[in-house]
Amino acid sequence: MIIHTSPLPDVDIPDVTITTHVLRRADELADRLAITDASGASAYTYRELKQAIAQLAGGLAARGIGPGQVVGLMAPNLPEYAVVFHAVAVAGAAVTTINPTYGQEEVAHQLKDAGASMVFTVPMFAPTAIAASTGTSVAEIVVIGEAVPGTTAMSEMMAEPIEQVEVDTATHTVVLPYSSGTTGLPKGVMLSHRNLVANIEQCQHAIRYQENEIALAALPFFHIYGMQVLMNGLLSNGVTTITLPRFDMLEALQAVQTHKITRFFAVPPIVLGLANAPVVDDYDTRSIRQVFSGAAPLGAELAAQAAARLGCEVVQGFGMTELSPVSHSTVEGDYRPGTSGVALSNTESRIVDPDTGEDQPVGERGELWVRGPQVMTGYLNNPAATAETIDEEGWLHTGDIAIIDEHGHMSIVDRLKELIKFKGFQVAPAELEALIITHPDVADVAVIGVPDEEAGEVPKAFVTPRAGAEVTLGAIQELVSEHLVSYKQIRQLELIDVIPKSASGKILRKELRLSR
Repeated sequence: MIIHTSPLPDVDIPDVTITTHVLRRADELADRLAITDASGASAYTYRELKQAIAQLAGGLAARGIGPGQVVGLMAPNLPEYAVVFHAVAVAGAAVTTINPTYGQEEVAHQLKDAGASMVFTVPMFAPTAIAASTGTSVAEIVVIGEAVPGTTAMSEMMAEPIEQVEVDTATHTVVLPYSSGTTGLPKGVMLSHRNLVANIEQCQHAIRYQENEIALAALPFFHIYGMQVLMNGLLSNGVTTITLPRFDMLEALQAVQTHKITRFFAVPPIVLGLANAPVVDDYDTRSIRQVFSGAAPLGAELAAQAAARLGCEVVQGFGMTELSPVSHSTVEGDYRPGTSGVALSNTESRIVDPDTGEDQPVGERGELWVRGPQVMTGYLNNPAATAETIDEEGWLHTGDIAIIDEHGHMSIVDRLKELIKFKGFQVAPAELEALIITHPDVADVAVIGVPDEEAGEVPKAFVTPRAGAEVTLGAIQELVSEHLVSYKQIRQLELIDVIPKSASGKILRKELRLSR
């Protein structure tokens, strides 16, 4: 067995709830702005945030929300998201975070599966929440803002503040985000207070915040990246958090210029825009100290282009919902092109051949396995899926193919089930995508394997050309042949207006397979 340990110092994980940890500096920083909408429509100092959380927790407790209860939270990024999230946690219940752009059936499935008895939303999404709640255990829908018929205004929920309801931090599920994991339909990921607290602490030697930092929070809080690395991670470190309800390049750049953003969290499509969009030059971005990318692999050349344009580090990390979410991250000042950095403090990893189960040596490919205090407690109501993902020794099998180099830096090659088998050779779509995106006429790209009678599968590229440009199969093949072995060559090309992606920036390959 070859176990790669973290080069970073171990950290102590306090035995506290996530809200206690997030508000650990609230008294010290009482008058500092904690979280605000970029427009200034809503804002809380640390003192106000702490008070609002305790008051809403009191209102929840008065309605019977406590241990064993689940509350749905379906809203865009706004300061009140943190209030609701932590009020539920203080009341001793669990939050299930829901993508607000989901349709009625998707919301209904999550509410039923999670067993939610209350839902918080905003006026725009209240009709969907009302319709989706029919036939579920939801008894009340609360609107952040002005109530609509059939709902309660959040302001009416405020009551006498309460202290944290006692829970077992190691086992008590505080949040239930949904993830497909390595396979199958979305499943409720049970994350405990300890999971969340641990991962915030584990990041301290990788993401080194200074005093008086300001961060942009445009990535969705319903997704584990936005929830933990941004909302909880920033607030717990005293970083002023500027929220955007959704990512818009112009609004983000305006926020950077107005608020002097020092930390810009992104996904690869956003980094692509930062590197290439002409409008970037119209704004003052000199305050940005670092752009941190996650949720999908970021090509080395694209990272370098963005870094050169912005004049700051552009780095990446790796994580998944089941890891609360971070297992690997680039340490500030130690970026190695194309890698996701090193294992976080208190984290072990292995690279295992998915066919033989044998550990692979340095520099060789295999499935990434992770073990540490950030590993979820399991999938809700799904012990079989839990057993498939976490083995008896506590190793979480990520379903990602990776390499760990001689410096301990990990690079994701691709998803295990997304590997293309061409005449018995394994071809990684992510490798091809990272290369093809460097073509000057390519705005975006995704690669999948399509059936072929002779080869088994052949690589097919879906390409979004830049405005006014023409992209041909021959041009792409010429580029690939210059850099990669022949069996990795693109055999088919389809031009497409937009590459389908999830809210977290991951390519939706299933949609591409269905469309071919």
